[in-house]
Amino acid sequence: MIITVLGIALTIFLAKGIVTFIPKKFQSIISLVLWILIIFLGYKVYSGIMSPINFNKHKVVKFAKVIDNLKIIRDAEIAYKTITGNYTADGDALIKLIENEKFPILQTREVVVSVKKGRITVDEERKVVDTIGFDPVINHFKDRDYKNMLLVPGTDAKFDLKVGFIEKIEGLKVPVFLAQVDKAIVLKGEDISLIKQEKEQLGGDNIRGAFVSVGSLDDIVTNGNWPPSYDKAEHRAAKVNKQ
Repeated sequence: MIITVLGIALTIFLAKGIVTFIPKKFQSIISLVLWILIIFLGYKVYSGIMSPINFNKHKVVKFAKVIDNLKIIRDAEIAYKTITGNYTADGDALIKLIENEKFPILQTREVVVSVKKGRITVDEERKVVDTIGFDPVINHFKDRDYKNMLLVPGTDAKFDLKVGFIEKIEGLKVPVFLAQVDKAIVLKGEDISLIKQEKEQLGGDNIRGAFVSVGSLDDIVTNGNWPPSYDKAEHRAAKVNKQ
């Protein structure tokens, strides 16, 4: 943008020089060309200022929709693990579970039992877990578009969904999952140089890294890589997008 500003200054300087050194019969034509050049360079300056501003507005709206779907995927995976003990990379299995399965409603109570210890009998308190009912999983997904949760909003792509196991303690394998999409896919059509910068974000108030993701294959987490402050921006963007 600095080069563009210098170009405008040089063009204005040349325009002044025309009055002094160029014959009058050519001044009008050359002046017109220079004014067109000034207007073009002015537009480039304006575009250089507004492009990052518009990019940030657009990315917030686009990322907000992506995050909404990632949250649904996360909740579906947690529900799947609650019932089956594992995560799944099968989107159809997640939808089927939401529509057909139920969470057991558990109640814990303490009971006293008599236990023989050698020649004596002692009373011990033990906890007993009873299933007192069932809660349909779909009740937790009302007004949420879970059937399209694996589709990346605004694109023809799908989220990359993976599952695995990690061993934090020897002999104990813990299931993990990861759902993600490349930022470049979400931001397709935006300025390429700004997309490259976005993919190199380190965090703070921005989404960290080259992907928008939830979960991890390297750690036992179910949160996303967007910061808490971004959730507020997400809600604001959703309101703006509806207007």
